[in-house]
Amino acid sequence: MKKQLSTGLGVLALAIALAACGGSPGASSTSSSAASPSPTASSPAASSSSAPSPTAMSPAPSSSASAAYDLETATSSAGQIVVAANGMSVYVFTKDVKDSGKSACTGGCAASWPAVTTTSSKPAAEDVTGTLGTIPTADGKMQITLNGMPLYFFGQDKAPGDIKGQGVGGVWSLVSPSGSMVTPSSSMGY
Repeated sequence: MKKQLSTGLGVLALAIALAACGGSPGASSTSSSAASPSPTASSPAASSSSAPSPTAMSPAPSSSASAAYDLETATSSAGQIVVAANGMSVYVFTKDVKDSGKSACTGGCAASWPAVTTTSSKPAAEDVTGTLGTIPTADGKMQITLNGMPLYFFGQDKAPGDIKGQGVGGVWSLVSPSGSMVTPSSSMGY
């Protein structure tokens, strides 16, 4: 009974956090894998058939890692997208204001959609043609921006190639190498 109650409370907490970000659990998920609030936890799960194929993939860093995230491009079922150097997909939030210097994703939203951070004031990218920059995060790190829009990971993406955040709540989008939002395709089930 205790385990069922704690599992139920965990699912409820995730649903509340996603609702705060304009999404709901599974709103546009392309997989039936279990939800987890941390995209940075390493997972042995195999990537789906829509996996991007970046030039070099490494495992996702642990939540305690302070590694810089360089960006590169990858091919996915949504087309050419930007991914972090670890192969994880990155997203933009339509509630952010371009060039505002701050993120609109805070609190529970930030727990489900962690910032893509770097230790460099000038992040490096391979085959990304948009303008890169950084903004400060609430905890003093540097969040990478592309064309003035902050970049995020999605907590339900567990392996390089996952694009489960695409279209969540109608406010989250993958980003193209030029920095524009990737429009969800009806053929992807959105």
